[in-house]
Amino acid sequence: MVKLLFVDDDSSLCEVAAAGLTRRGFEVVWRTSGEEAEQLISSESFDVVATDLNMGGMDGNELCRRILERRPDLPVVVLTAFGSMESAVGAIRAGAYDFIVKPVELETLSLTLERAAKHSALTREVRHLRQVVDATTNLHDVYGKSGPMQDLFDLVNHVADTEATVLVTGESGTGKELIARALHRGSRRKDGPFIAINCGAIPESLLEAELFGHARGAFTDAKDARRGLLLAADGGTLLLDEIGEMPLGMQVKLLRALQERTVRPLGSTQEQPFDTRLIAATQRDLEQEARDGRFREDLYYRVNVVHIHVPPLRARGADILLLAQHFLERAAKLGGRRIDGLSPEAAERLMTYHWPGNVRELQNAMERAAALTRTPEIGAHDLPDRIRHYRAPAAMATDVSSVELLPMDEVERRHILAVLHAMGGNKTQAAEILGFDRKTLYRKLERYGVAEP
Repeated sequence: MVKLLFVDDDSSLCEVAAAGLTRRGFEVVWRTSGEEAEQLISSESFDVVATDLNMGGMDGNELCRRILERRPDLPVVVLTAFGSMESAVGAIRAGAYDFIVKPVELETLSLTLERAAKHSALTREVRHLRQVVDATTNLHDVYGKSGPMQDLFDLVNHVADTEATVLVTGESGTGKELIARALHRGSRRKDGPFIAINCGAIPESLLEAELFGHARGAFTDAKDARRGLLLAADGGTLLLDEIGEMPLGMQVKLLRALQERTVRPLGSTQEQPFDTRLIAATQRDLEQEARDGRFREDLYYRVNVVHIHVPPLRARGADILLLAQHFLERAAKLGGRRIDGLSPEAAERLMTYHWPGNVRELQNAMERAAALTRTPEIGAHDLPDRIRHYRAPAAMATDVSSVELLPMDEVERRHILAVLHAMGGNKTQAAEILGFDRKTLYRKLERYGVAEP
């Protein structure tokens, strides 16, 4: 609820405005003089002030000036008659957020005050982020203060110093490899090697040699013997990134190696033991892949001893601004430039955007903005067009005054399908966000007649 101080020397106008704005969700306090308003601001907190320009005693311009001296983060909206436009422009120059010409329509005033309060909140958030980025809770370069990330940090810290095999899931660009590195650094194996391999980037014929190694002469170009990555990571951690892309034939061989804790290099007859902790990562729903026969079920249960899901950036709230500030500071340091941070307008655009590319896309956008900006503050015009011009789809109305009044079952159905769509059809991730177990989600989808989203 936005807390408003309304100031006008006409008490009847104050009463009418307070009643109308209260119905629109504001908490309204009103005063009939600038002196009273100034005194109240010294002892009470407000989100926005609306003041008449021409009042007896202290006028609106003087009140605006004094507020800005004491509370530069408190936006002031000036109400003025048409003949006082020059004075209103003077108030804007003095720092007022906006002005509205009388007679005032309540709807216009409400929208302006909401926008002013939102602008002020973003300004405070950006200022706060500039101060706390270095002190922010982070886990080995993974930053986040949101609830989902704090839960993630707790889980990583809990399982890091175990020998459990971990499956890290999440959309592309969410930082799955960073989580794997955090698990390694928090383990007793932290002094051993950390090796990562992308299973989808290597042909099957080469993947076996990469993982298991080969003996000299095992194939045409094998002039020397070579240890595979399972042996090379001995005493440390091996990350199998995009394990869902691994061919089925290779999955059989990997499963046997994990069960026996030994590998036989290509062209060799000797089994060699290894002591390597395995972490697997994927953006696929491996449980669904196993049901569809595209991933071995026995290997799925072997790698999914502990499941860690990295939430998408759009589900992390103000972490978007926290990460943006972090990336800007890093880009400024590398480029030898002064960048103080984000303007409130730029922050608003970042918070509105849906981030299909997640943290990787945000980092790219901030590095681009840092390279292109001509001022110490990143403005909305420094952001890529797709972010600057993005318009979020209308949210589902929950106000009872909405034209369409829905039964609760229909509200639930629409929300479940919306979450499933946002997760790209990944039922496991959708179930986690909704707070269901997967069987409950499957039953509901069957009831809705939705086999595949």
